[in-house]
Amino acid sequence: MMNKNSYSYLLSHHRLLWRISINELRGRYAGALLGKAWIVLAPLLILGVYAIIYTLIFEVRPTDIGRLQYVLHLFAGMIPFLMMNESLANGVVSVVSNKAVLNNTVFPIDLAPPKAVLMAQGTIVAGFISIFTIEAITFTVPWTFIFFPVIWGLSLLALSGLAWILSMLNVVFRDLKDLISVIMMMLFIASPIAYTPSMVPDSLKFLLLLNPFAYYVSAFQAVTVHGRLPGVFHILFLFVFSFGLFFLGSWVFSRSKRVLIDYV
Repeated sequence: MMNKNSYSYLLSHHRLLWRISINELRGRYAGALLGKAWIVLAPLLILGVYAIIYTLIFEVRPTDIGRLQYVLHLFAGMIPFLMMNESLANGVVSVVSNKAVLNNTVFPIDLAPPKAVLMAQGTIVAGFISIFTIEAITFTVPWTFIFFPVIWGLSLLALSGLAWILSMLNVVFRDLKDLISVIMMMLFIASPIAYTPSMVPDSLKFLLLLNPFAYYVSAFQAVTVHGRLPGVFHILFLFVFSFGLFFLGSWVFSRSKRVLIDYV
């Protein structure tokens, strides 16, 4: 059993993973005044604040798109960031916080990091439904929106692989969560969320190329707001990086968990 790759547990225990994630989400909002409505309201409130800050206070005015499209561009970048930030923040501590199931054969510890990623998806579901609704009302839904599930699926693969790796490192380096928070803020600034790539000076555009997070943000924005597909290199990078990180994370986790009991 110990030699089984971690990703194989997703195939054999996917129904259990889904059921436990749903139950934990219900428990998270139990007793709250608005209950599960916070899954929708929380990201929308955050997005609304950012929209006001950048459009009314900072008065950001991209020259290549209109105001409404810019707000949707901002939303389509912020939503993945919120989702990825929550996924990694919870994923990095998923093993330590679930040490009670280390030797559990019903719910393998291998499922803890992907569960953290799965439970962060309420943000992206609520956010992009909102974007689609606005575009439907204004008759601006791009045909490329049909590729949104592909980009979303690739991001889930990458996040699951990264969560596997980070959760292992956090077993030894318990302050990793704080470091991840700082890194995510740096990646937020270095990603075309509140600005478009055309607004970046040529001398700084290499930062976008070096930031893997920016590839996902740009892809989400391209297919859901701007009505275009990412370039060939962009698409190739997303597939190779996502699948590569997923299988690498699975391999690292399945090999490293043998010594978990000595550190957790």
